[in-house]
Order: sequence, then C-alpha cells, then structure tokens
Amino acid sequence: MDEDTAIINRNTTNQKIKNFLKNNKKLLIYTLSLIVILLISYFTYEEIKERKKIKNSNKYNSIITEAKEDNKEITIQALVKLINSKDSTYSPLSLYYIIDNQMISEKSKINDLFDIVIDDTPLQIEIKNLIIYKKALYNADKSTEIELLKILKPIINSNSVWKSHALYLMAEYFYSKNEKQKAKEFFNKIISLENGNQDLQLESQKRLNRDLSE
Repeated sequence: MDEDTAIINRNTTNQKIKNFLKNNKKLLIYTLSLIVILLISYFTYEEIKERKKIKNSNKYNSIITEAKEDNKEITIQALVKLINSKDSTYSPLSLYYIIDNQMISEKSKINDLFDIVIDDTPLQIEIKNLIIYKKALYNADKSTEIELLKILKPIINSNSVWKSHALYLMAEYFYSKNEKQKAKEFFNKIISLENGNQDLQLESQKRLNRDLSE
C-alpha cells in the first residue's frame, strides 16, 4: 500500500513538472536566453576592458620612451589624450608624468586634468583620495585657505588613510602663513586621530613642543 502511494505521488509530481514546463515553455526559454546574453555581454565587456588596458599600457610606454625635448608638444598631446581616456591606471600616470617633468606651466590646465582624473575616472576610493591630496600639494603654494580646504574636504571629512596627510598639509600651510593658532589646531587634530598615521602624529607632537608650545 505504501509502495503504491509512493508511486502515485511520484507520478503526480512528474506530471506537475511536465505541466509546468509545458505551460511555461516560452518564459523558460526567454529566461535562459537572457542569462546566456548577460553572460556573453559580461565576458565580452571584460575582454574589451582588458584589451583597452593593454592598448593604453603600450601607448603610455611608447609615449614615455619616445619623449624628447624636440617633440614635447606631441608628447603632451598624447599624454592628455591618455588622461581623457579615463583609464584607472594610465590616466593618473600620464598626469604625474606631465607634472613631474613640468611639461605644462599653466596651473589652470593642470587642475583641469586633475579634475578629469578625480571626477571622471573610475578609481578605488583611496587612490582617488591620494590624487586629491596630490592636487592639494600641487596648489598649496598659491591657494587661499578656502581653496585648499575645498580641495581637501573629501579627505578631511572621511576616515581615509590620507586624512593625517591632509591635516598635516593644512597645519603646515597655516604655520607658513604665521597663523600659529590654526596650525596648532590642525596638529592637535592629527594627534587625536584614532587610526592616524603614526609618523605624522609623532612629527605633529614634535612641532607642537618645538614651535607651538606658547
């Protein structure tokens, strides 16, 4: 009796499955097709991205290898084009090369390139914060307090590993302007950070003891 019941239940289940497949045939085909298309699209995208990365790598290496004083403008144009490609690796490297070799003297143009890398290029958050910090360093000697704080605001208002560096830059900025009270406030902020950079915390304490212990 139990065996007959089991057979009936199994047959019933099989029939339900067959009916479900029959009644939902179009939906199942559509769903399966969609999954296949999505998988193909994903792997195609990854392949294109990898090829683009290799292409930009070869292009960057070629630009740097062929860079000479007599083809400076061509080199600049090629590097700017790479920056505009918004590649997470070679856009920042191209910008650093231009800055390190003083290829563009106008700060406004360099800042525009910084903005492309920071705002439009897909970067890991701490890489982005590092580039923001580098932008602040680049502008520190000519910027007002408000301008420099505006650049560093995303780092200062975060828990970034670069927060200590951003605060230290502001502290040194105010000290250079002989605004010692403001400098002292920023050095103290560095010391009070729970996960701050230990070297900068130690240096901040030294600066407070040596130069701001009034």
